[in-house]
Amino acid sequence: MASALKNLSAYNSDNLPDISGKKFGLVVAEWNKEITDTLCKGAYDTLLQHGAKPENIYRNTVPGSFELTLGAQFLAQSNEIDTVIALGVVIKGETKHDDYICHAVAQGLTQVALKFNKPVIFGLVTTNDEQQAWDRAGGKHGNKGVEAAATAIQMLNWVS
Repeated sequence: MASALKNLSAYNSDNLPDISGKKFGLVVAEWNKEITDTLCKGAYDTLLQHGAKPENIYRNTVPGSFELTLGAQFLAQSNEIDTVIALGVVIKGETKHDDYICHAVAQGLTQVALKFNKPVIFGLVTTNDEQQAWDRAGGKHGNKGVEAAATAIQMLNWVS
């Protein structure tokens, strides 16, 4: 659903599993760092709000969104990590680079999830301009990082 129609920070918190013993891997792109740091803070705070322990949340950074896939794989291959949240921002430019990057990241994260049989959450903000990115990083459309963390928690209901 388009974020213009739904606040990214609003989610159903009914029936969330106990995550006090779960370990989370956050992989965060450094490109558009101020925005991705805001997404990461939203994810981190949401995990803490629902019972995750700070010492069970690991943050790794990668240079850009394209590298999120490999960063997610490094985290997912650890038996210690229960779920991975990938956070990045791709802003449309004068070329079609955004189409290629977004497609590659979506496919790559899907492959990592299937390979390691654990939730790998797509927390990539894809926008036409920087203002739209800020609108989805705690602005008028909420915070995609919050949505990604809530999704990770919800997916843990499926993990045995």
